[in-house]
Amino acid sequence: MTDEQITLKKWIDESNYIVFFGGAGVSTESNIPDFRSTDGLYNQEYAYPTETILSHSFYKKKPEEFFRFYRNKMLFPNAQPNAAHKALARLEQQGKLKAVITQNIDGLHQKAGSREVLELHGSVLRNYCEHCGRFYSLEDLMEKKELMPKCSCGGIIKPDVVLYEESLNQKTLEQSVRYISQADMLIVGGTSLTVYPAAGLIDYYRGNKLVLINMAATVRDGIADLIIKRKIGEALSEAVE
Repeated sequence: MTDEQITLKKWIDESNYIVFFGGAGVSTESNIPDFRSTDGLYNQEYAYPTETILSHSFYKKKPEEFFRFYRNKMLFPNAQPNAAHKALARLEQQGKLKAVITQNIDGLHQKAGSREVLELHGSVLRNYCEHCGRFYSLEDLMEKKELMPKCSCGGIIKPDVVLYEESLNQKTLEQSVRYISQADMLIVGGTSLTVYPAAGLIDYYRGNKLVLINMAATVRDGIADLIIKRKIGEALSEAVE
């Protein structure tokens, strides 16, 4: 075990109010790609950049093109939780981890057993008719054969995910701030910390155990108390009993 891993394990053992903040890198080990790092591939198949397709205005102007991309690139119904998800669920069961705050929309934290999960960007598991508000599960959406899913009332079924140009849920943000500000240890993993306002949440941390676990350097490495450049599943499973 490296010095960094020994420190991580020691801090986890000493802490009683841990909060985890995660991004796309948490789910890549479940074979869910981080679309930010593969724009070149997507641009070969789609006539618009990823950020444009996943924007509110594009969804309104070209809903069929939006759903073509969404169905092909954003839905992974067979994905399973990986070592990182499972380690965090164990940490919560031990009473140490108080909340998972995630930028991911895949629902894998809950599938692994985590109960207090704050989804900053929504979830593909929830879908709603824009006209009547009827709820549709991911399974319901997948069963619909038409490219643009329609409700029985005729309205478009929109995924409950936060698109570019849309605001994050205020209640979820406030809950996230409350958890982070009370944490005695904040573990940040699998995120480049460049997407705002989510990335700004770590500024509310007041403790001295800020851990960044990421394969690449982040723009906030300078404020971290501990940096671990490993796959997050490996790092967490090794540190959590």
